[in-house]
Amino acid sequence: MVKPKKSLGQHFLSDRRIARRIVEAVSPSGRDAIIEIGPGEGALTRQLLDDCGFLVCIEIDRELVERLRGSIEAKNLSVIEGDALQVNWGDIIEAAKRGWSEHVGEEHAGEDVGPVVRLVANLPYYISTPLIQILIRQPMVEMTLMLQREVVDRIIASPGGREYGYFSVLVQYYCEAQELFEVSPSAFRPPPKVKSAVIRLRKRATPIVSVQSEKSFFALVRAAFAQRRKTIHNNLKAAASALGFDSIAAEPFLKANIDPKRRAETLSIAEFAALHSALFE
Repeated sequence: MVKPKKSLGQHFLSDRRIARRIVEAVSPSGRDAIIEIGPGEGALTRQLLDDCGFLVCIEIDRELVERLRGSIEAKNLSVIEGDALQVNWGDIIEAAKRGWSEHVGEEHAGEDVGPVVRLVANLPYYISTPLIQILIRQPMVEMTLMLQREVVDRIIASPGGREYGYFSVLVQYYCEAQELFEVSPSAFRPPPKVKSAVIRLRKRATPIVSVQSEKSFFALVRAAFAQRRKTIHNNLKAAASALGFDSIAAEPFLKANIDPKRRAETLSIAEFAALHSALFE
């Protein structure tokens, strides 16, 4: 039994029933090339291998990498030592596709289809937000993630709630988010001090709104949420220079049919897109 490393935020999933529920939610098939982040002791790994076409695991802990490689004999498994925040995700996804083609591709010869790339992860809390911001931009069909309850609440939040913010808009812009179930601290070794929840993020074929520039759109959204107690007009005036303007007048708000005295947490993603269009186009 491996001793969890506090420096890596390790909380190993030890409840087999929860592991089974996660795998059932993923519902892996031979068409899938699955990427698993943070396999730990392999609670999910072994069950995913039974049904998926190919599995790539990314693990930062060398001790666990060696343990997984030594304890699991499977032709459809590749264990990579690396930091999920630092790896080249294009290379990881290509490795998953290549592994699938080598081990499963012959079964689908003549069908002119490739693998369905999906991701499964029990993420350490301290890397979940920055990592999700990387993952949602990758060419993957779906992600099933175990996250801190608070992070899930922020992802699925609707306008008007205190959890709704920049991160909500960012994730919902790219993905359809669905909370699956909550997980008690007792499901882990050692138990964390907070509750967790499992969420499914399904990539949209196209973003939920159309904007001329994603870079300026997200800069606008971030600026709007800079100080939550301030009106959206005041927040944008304070960020005018960073957004590329000398000042922010009232006219764009009128054009977008948005009261400049509203606060950012009351605006829908569609309203942010309308304001972005009025400001930048």
